[in-house]
Amino acid sequence: MNPVPLSRFLPPVVVGVLTVTIMTLCITMWFIIMLPFIVLRLVPVHAIQRFASACCVKIATWWVASDHLIYRVMHSQQGEWTIKGSFKPNSSYLVVSNHAAWADIVVLFDVLHGKAPFGRFFLKKELIWVPIIGVVCWAMDFPFMKRHSRQAIAANPALATQDMETTRKACEVYKANPVTVINFMEGTRFTEAKREKTRSRYKHLLNPKYAGLATSLNAMGEQFAGLVNVTIRYQPVKGNVTWSWLCGKQPHMQIQLEVVDIPKDMIQGDYQQDANYKAAFKNWVNALWDDKDALLSAQQSRIDELMRH
Repeated sequence: MNPVPLSRFLPPVVVGVLTVTIMTLCITMWFIIMLPFIVLRLVPVHAIQRFASACCVKIATWWVASDHLIYRVMHSQQGEWTIKGSFKPNSSYLVVSNHAAWADIVVLFDVLHGKAPFGRFFLKKELIWVPIIGVVCWAMDFPFMKRHSRQAIAANPALATQDMETTRKACEVYKANPVTVINFMEGTRFTEAKREKTRSRYKHLLNPKYAGLATSLNAMGEQFAGLVNVTIRYQPVKGNVTWSWLCGKQPHMQIQLEVVDIPKDMIQGDYQQDANYKAAFKNWVNALWDDKDALLSAQQSRIDELMRH
């Protein structure tokens, strides 16, 4: 039986402040519990590092469970969730999702909770210096990516392969235990300004980045039980979308998870050197993105309908 959410009795801003405060206290508590294993992760012995990292992941799973409870107590499950397909226990999954707001990260952890293993996603290198979050993600083998400008890559072409090598090394570590690898294929949060600047051919999405996904599939594609195609659409709000979600003001948001098989001919191939594989891989991803763009339009129509009533 789900508890009656506090958002029914408190003003949204109070709900938002309480949610952020409790989440902060919660992550601080779990960080203190995790700290001895983070220190142990520094020991230059592979077996000890793997043990420490596994313990950190287990504690992080408890953190996600506690946040799951916080959301239900503060504002219940927001929006409509649609799940197509089924998850297999103790199996690895590759998640691809659009990236609309900072809330996407906690929303994904929440919606995947109890369905798939603890998720890892690709982070900008600079985030390793964020207090608590940076060191925790490092201890759990999150891959930190260096973003280079086109000018830097043109001056030093070797920089173009750095992120792919980081992805490959991370996936090698993930082979030991079931994992959910999360990929925001747009590489950054969607905005209309970014869409126009990058000349995206999609209405609701930026053009996808292919190489990182190809590297993940080449490294551990056989281990993935499937691809989880996640599409998130928030209802329009005045102000910040993430803050509206924290305040419980996203009752009509739409989330769809679709578990699909990964084509076998997409799992192995040389994206950099094999022109035929590269073209086929892009066509496959583009088809996913075409469907996702159409779904985002349908989700917006559904939100508009709900808001009218």
